[in-house]
Amino acid sequence: MGIGEEGLRTTALIDLGGAEMWAGQLEAAEHHLEHGLEEARRIGRPLVEIEALSYWAFLNLIRSEAIGEERARRAIELARAHGWEDSASAVATAYLALGAATVWRGQFAEAEGWLDRAELVLGRFAQPTTALMLYALRALLEFGRGRHKEAMTAQRAAEGIERGLTMQHIVARRALALELEMLVRVGETELVQLALDEMDEDVRAAGEMRVVLAALRLAGDDAEGAAAALVPILARASPIENPRWAIQAMLLKASIDDALGDAGASSRALERALELAEPGGLLLPFLLHPAPELLERHARLRTTHASLISEILNLLSGRTPAARAGDAAPLQEAFSASELRVLRYLPTNLSAPEIAAELFVSLNTIRTHMRNVYAKLDVHSRAAAVTRARGPGLLSPSSLKH
Repeated sequence: MGIGEEGLRTTALIDLGGAEMWAGQLEAAEHHLEHGLEEARRIGRPLVEIEALSYWAFLNLIRSEAIGEERARRAIELARAHGWEDSASAVATAYLALGAATVWRGQFAEAEGWLDRAELVLGRFAQPTTALMLYALRALLEFGRGRHKEAMTAQRAAEGIERGLTMQHIVARRALALELEMLVRVGETELVQLALDEMDEDVRAAGEMRVVLAALRLAGDDAEGAAAALVPILARASPIENPRWAIQAMLLKASIDDALGDAGASSRALERALELAEPGGLLLPFLLHPAPELLERHARLRTTHASLISEILNLLSGRTPAARAGDAAPLQEAFSASELRVLRYLPTNLSAPEIAAELFVSLNTIRTHMRNVYAKLDVHSRAAAVTRARGPGLLSPSSLKH
């Protein structure tokens, strides 16, 4: 088989994986993208490799933000090395992956920068599935900022694109749930109830829609109805695998329990929400379902998440997020690009051998980088390294910019 035929076959594999990813067929997508990436590297096709890495970044972002971000950065670095960072259509997906990661961490200025880069690239290409994701993320960004009108405008644009697609996009149901949450927040409760009533039963029973129903009932001062809406989620009958939505469910439970007069249950639910949010620094759910009074009360209790609560409260009040505990002392040494790559895998559950496999280096190399990272952070454990690195933004993709 000639390189032309191999190139066509590899491109077809990656295009298939991308289509499967957008359609929500994640296992099939992972298989085809992994195979396509290996082939693109073997035959020396960097443009095709960028496309595979970008799709794979978004796929992994659903499961592990650190891995998804790492693959997005690899795609961007490869595009930059060839002068394609603003001209390769595939790199827009990598920008969107980083935009998604940063918007969920409440890093709105940085998220907007990544989305702007994606929009610049998409302006030269007709890619409706990627454009849908762009507008859905802009809606999320504006909603997190409290700019509900702008959020709804972006959401309407996403809906217009989604109606023209031949298959349901992976974000369609979550985007609809987000829109309904926005409508609850602006008081359009009758429209939300009507939308829920008109849904197919399987869609209405999904975990995200259960969160919407709970928010709707709570907005109507029906705490018991809100609690009932969450029962299938808590009983795993309508489970939520995505931690972003699981955090929202626990936040609503905290508010519901508080409204029902059970301060202990409310505190436990809020602590669980904070536990889910801490590893990835997921602050956005606390802006979608703000509960500053509960957070302030919880901060006075014995909690291991005091610095995270401080960040959330600062975001809610419009201030710059406070530094986490242990971040006061400046770092003494700069990190190499390789050390930063390893550092950004530390919040995941991957072992050192698994990180080595992800980065295509030896286990000894990973161990050397980890020792250097610990030394430069002046810590002695993986957990401490993650905590120490988050404050200066070392877990953020912006620190890899040249």
